[in-house]
Amino acid sequence: MGVRARVAAAPRAAARWIAAAVAAAALLSGCSSSADTADGTGQAGAVPPSGPSPSDASSAAAGATGSGAADGAEPPSAAPQACEADPGARRMRGAWLTTVRNIDWPSEPGLSAEEQREELDAYLDDAAGLGLNAVFLHVRPTADAVYESDLEPWARYLTGEQGGDPGYDPLEYAVEGAHERGLELHAWFNPYRVGFLDPDLANLAEGHPAEENPDWVVEHGEEAYLDPGEPEVRAWVTGVVLDVVERYDVDGVHFDDYFYPYPQPGEAFDDDATWEEYGGDFDDRADWRRDNVDRLVADVHEGIQAAKPWVSFGVSPFGIWRNRDSDASGSRTSGLESYDAQYADTRAWIQDGTIDYVAPQLYWDRGFDTADYEVLTDWWADEVEGTGVDLYIGQAAYRVGDDGWRGEDALSTQLDYSGEDPRVAGDVYFSIRSLRENAAEAYARLAETHYPHPALPPGTAAEGHEPLTGRVGAVAARADGDRVDVEWEPVEDARFYAVYRVAPDGAASADGPGACPGPEPEDLVGVTGGTSLTDAAPVGDGGYVVTALDVFRSQGPVSAIARVRG
Repeated sequence: MGVRARVAAAPRAAARWIAAAVAAAALLSGCSSSADTADGTGQAGAVPPSGPSPSDASSAAAGATGSGAADGAEPPSAAPQACEADPGARRMRGAWLTTVRNIDWPSEPGLSAEEQREELDAYLDDAAGLGLNAVFLHVRPTADAVYESDLEPWARYLTGEQGGDPGYDPLEYAVEGAHERGLELHAWFNPYRVGFLDPDLANLAEGHPAEENPDWVVEHGEEAYLDPGEPEVRAWVTGVVLDVVERYDVDGVHFDDYFYPYPQPGEAFDDDATWEEYGGDFDDRADWRRDNVDRLVADVHEGIQAAKPWVSFGVSPFGIWRNRDSDASGSRTSGLESYDAQYADTRAWIQDGTIDYVAPQLYWDRGFDTADYEVLTDWWADEVEGTGVDLYIGQAAYRVGDDGWRGEDALSTQLDYSGEDPRVAGDVYFSIRSLRENAAEAYARLAETHYPHPALPPGTAAEGHEPLTGRVGAVAARADGDRVDVEWEPVEDARFYAVYRVAPDGAASADGPGACPGPEPEDLVGVTGGTSLTDAAPVGDGGYVVTALDVFRSQGPVSAIARVRG
């Protein structure tokens, strides 16, 4: 077998991650791998390419591979009647922003604080300009922190030295900048990974959990992981995640596909000690390992719900849960299985409701026999149907330019299929750097055909939730040449504001307090965290209405219509 798919644009700094992943895929497939190179430029065909884990592009080669309640947990008091836009307006349009190995940001370690902020601003500007509504920022790449933490040291990708203070708080800056631009900011964590034995494990900063607790560490090939079978590790990781949730105004918490490591030829994950100590209730070590991961996922979800229930929690697993040959409930595929390889029972998390969304990495093309994009889209959509768990598709922007991923429709052809399924609630792209580089033309075509209008992000409120924001007032619209500037007064407890166009004779009922004209998805001009927005392409002589979105992203009552004045 050969592992097909590797990130053509991925930096060679990630080559050792990739090589280990390639070997893992070959081991599981039972075939030989002869066509791939360490940087993933090879092409073969039997094992599905999953793309870079959102975390670092290495799992791809693995063969798989405005503020609301900013710091407090109590949401504001309830407010008037909701005026929700058509549900079709709700769509996840996200991109991963990767820090490990400096794949996306910062472009290199050691940049000044100002240079880092400028690069981050440019990525957030790009995200907004591309019509995205969420950024998934990699905040814990190797059991360290891309934010100020009393628990773990600064990540070395900021200054070049683990523990080196960059002179500002990147996560705080990113959250504020994202919200100003009308973007959600999701904090993306690797729960167990410590990094390579060299340089990561060999150069741990004081206070790193692996340095403080060497008995938590399992070396696996050239890599090191915190042992998922150690209850103290589960408690530690949960505490790290909840520390971020409690101190930062993030919109979501995200795990990628790194649970137990991808298998490597000739290497066994040495958890004998914890298996002997804690596995007594299980006859099978694989079941025990899955239970360890299940417990972590459930603990994190429970903690988030208790602290800030508006923060969503989701996972981006390898795209295949199990093949049908292994399990009658599996998909009609024949690639690496995350259930057996990484002990990640994503299907159980969906059924148990311990995640709010799932974003499987479907980094294969339509018609690929081993792991057909259409087959897997249908399988995941069937799994989430009726559960309340949202499905976002992990899209392989990094693959544009590879064989089978060329031409302007390299990405839009995927959404030609999955975008028509109402059970699919959106997409997340790996990675944002690819959207501005190798995938720029393909994304432009996708946006033209599938993203003709902005979209509100999916909401996180439970059924029966009343919006926490009131009606937006003092809306004014003023023509300025070929554009219209819309302004309004701030509303208490608003996270974002949505601005809609209305036809000259439309939405008359909006002039009554609490009335609901029901703006349509195509009426949405944009979303912002501020109190003004410019419509650069006004249509006709109509007017504008504005709604406020609370921390759950629930939409409050529609404002009175603001007619355009010169």
